[in-house]
Amino acid sequence: MLGEGILKGLAETAKNFAGSFVSAERLTTVEYPEERSAPIEAARVFPFLVYDGTDWAAGMRCVACQICEKECPPKCIFIEKSVDKKPDFVGKPQFYPAKFDIDISVCMSCQICVEVCPFEAIKMDTEFELSTTDRFGGLLHDRKQLARSNEYYHRIHPTEAAEVDARLAQEKVKADAKAKAAVGAAAAKAAAIAGEGA
Repeated sequence: MLGEGILKGLAETAKNFAGSFVSAERLTTVEYPEERSAPIEAARVFPFLVYDGTDWAAGMRCVACQICEKECPPKCIFIEKSVDKKPDFVGKPQFYPAKFDIDISVCMSCQICVEVCPFEAIKMDTEFELSTTDRFGGLLHDRKQLARSNEYYHRIHPTEAAEVDARLAQEKVKADAKAKAAVGAAAAKAAAIAGEGA
């Protein structure tokens, strides 16, 4: 029959249209901002800096390696490396960003900064309500505004955060074992030298 496909398509459209009014799972309209959909875990909006512990300045994972700044396509990340080192959350002396700014008005949420970071220090947030009346200063976020705790990271991206923490814990165990072996080797060498001198 001529036009049978068109009639079937129109019937399917009419069925979907009528069903969207009676089926609760198909009511897709959310009365924002009174109602809000839960953000999906894979959502990405703008970057934030992860810190461990309770003090954002002491626990910052970022060591100001500036890889994210160099790889950023729109060049919206600005980092100044510290001249001194301070202990990180495990006590190892590290450089830290004396200045870390991201211009949110320029950021295109490409996530390249997250992919290139070797320290798992920068991740993508799900917060999208960042409107401001100050178009320039209000959209330039400094390291204090960008800092979010590891607990926050676990809350918004639980699967990814668990994988990252497991990998970091494994690396810490390897580093501790290597340090212990180095101390043992140094002690053995010192004992051998002392034995030769006697």
